[in-house]
Amino acid sequence: MSDEQYFTTQPQVASVAHTKQQNFAVLRVADRDITIGTDRGVFARKGVDQGTMVLLESAARPPSAGNFLDLGCGSGPIALALAAYSPNATVYAIDINERARELTDSNAQRNHLSNVVTCAPHEIDESIRFDVMWSNPPIRIGKQELHALLLTWLSRLSPSGEAWLVINRNLGSDSLAVWLTSMGYSTERLTSKRGFRVLRVSPKRALDQPELSA
Repeated sequence: MSDEQYFTTQPQVASVAHTKQQNFAVLRVADRDITIGTDRGVFARKGVDQGTMVLLESAARPPSAGNFLDLGCGSGPIALALAAYSPNATVYAIDINERARELTDSNAQRNHLSNVVTCAPHEIDESIRFDVMWSNPPIRIGKQELHALLLTWLSRLSPSGEAWLVINRNLGSDSLAVWLTSMGYSTERLTSKRGFRVLRVSPKRALDQPELSA
């Protein structure tokens, strides 16, 4: 399968979902096992991606409630982990890939995580602001497209929100951190494991309003 398959709206490759118990990937989150079914045409078809695992191991524990975002949910491991950590939060799992959204939804139902809302990006109300964003973003869509994607969703962080991103070091994690800083986002380069870097990104600070002359 080409890399492009998983970030198309409707993958052309035939679906062959891993629906048998022995084929599920298993995450240990919040003292429980989360089972993740996968499928062709969806990112990390063979299980949970190494970058995603590094993010889940490294990100700070999310708050107990709020609006959370999994940007580019794939089969849903990040969204399901957020939902398990914070059952009083609403976790929005978004992806342009229809098959990915269906898979995330079925994985959430299987694991009895009713606080996951799976939807296409344009279906989220524009007024919603996110207290947490965790993402293993689709780095291979190209620099221009990736930058536009991140600017769109980072602008929707709440004032105290944080984004945690995992990027392959060989695919430009450090240059992305420099670019995010240049765009006004406070960006820390944190954990570096197994070829991946975790970035913590804080929202832009509001500019001081100029004083009005008398």
